[in-house]
Amino acid sequence: MSHRKIQAARLFDGTRFQEDKVLIVAADGAIEAIVPADEATDAEMLDGILTPGFINCHCHLELSHMKGQIPEGTGLVDFVLRVISGRNERAANIPSAIAAAAEEMWHNGIMAVGDISNTADTAARKRGDKLVYYNFVEVLGWAPAGAEASYERALRVLEDFAGCGPATLVPHASYTVSDALWHLLRPHFPGHTISVHNQETPDEDEFIANGSGAFVGLYEKLKVNNTHHEPKGVSSLRSYFDKLEGAARRLLVHNTFIPEDDLHYALGSTAAGSTYFCLCINANLYIENKVPPVELLRRSGAPIVLGTDSLASNWQLGIHEEMRSVRKHFPGVPLEELLQWATLNGARALQMENELGSFEKGKKPGVLLLQESDWSVRRIV
Repeated sequence: MSHRKIQAARLFDGTRFQEDKVLIVAADGAIEAIVPADEATDAEMLDGILTPGFINCHCHLELSHMKGQIPEGTGLVDFVLRVISGRNERAANIPSAIAAAAEEMWHNGIMAVGDISNTADTAARKRGDKLVYYNFVEVLGWAPAGAEASYERALRVLEDFAGCGPATLVPHASYTVSDALWHLLRPHFPGHTISVHNQETPDEDEFIANGSGAFVGLYEKLKVNNTHHEPKGVSSLRSYFDKLEGAARRLLVHNTFIPEDDLHYALGSTAAGSTYFCLCINANLYIENKVPPVELLRRSGAPIVLGTDSLASNWQLGIHEEMRSVRKHFPGVPLEELLQWATLNGARALQMENELGSFEKGKKPGVLLLQESDWSVRRIV
């Protein structure tokens, strides 16, 4: 058979629901057409919702071996400390844990992943993997004196991701990247999607604006010199956002405590559709038992995408599970909108919309069958 004709109770094309339609897919997975049901009477009949494959815009695949290693509810600052101190434990399990996590994502209908990498541990798995990756080689370095060494180390990791899909250097967050390191990173931004962890805890704004709060204690425990930090008197987002100038897309991750005026600042400072707000609601619940301001983001017209974060901070890697949690805490979000976050919005954020995210002729977005009753998902193509 050169193609398949697939029909379900509802069909979501990446933007909206279409009724009484049949999806025609070539043998290689390319979308041929969406046609009225009466033009394809021999279609396969399935029970559920047909949707393009999901896009996971934020993951830390290299931390998969840390599943269950950090207890829930630690708060972000303690969580960060535990990741730093514990990420090399069980090191022998790293390759197998990465492979299992990648398979889990594929099984859960994910097609592409925006993956944070501090090491090259995932590079071998990514070459030739079924999943498509946008590799964010994350750079940290709070002490200005160490900026050059941090940058050179990250460049070596970046080289290791040749052949693994798009890759670039990105800053971790406002509170871990010195001004000197920002200066070195900025030439890597043009043409790329740039990911930043943003306002995941109130301590972030407290530290950047006033030089106080829990991050001071974190750096004391890590024996990192913090004397260079001069309080900026502005929020975390406003302290760095203009440094992202030149990026093709800006991907702000978590946004759990983003104030409304900062949201409007970010939306008003860039061209429409170039700044995306990634929600990882299950990680927020795991770490801080908080949820992001979904209704504020929706009300402001912010482009929303979804991520899973890592198995160090989540119970599983499934975008359908992120949608389940969003719907549980924000039941007013329409399914059509949720699915757009999970598909076409995510593809656009990772600059993969020409291949993924919607049922358009020539694309190979994958085809999933979703059950709204229990949020289970099955890969059809």
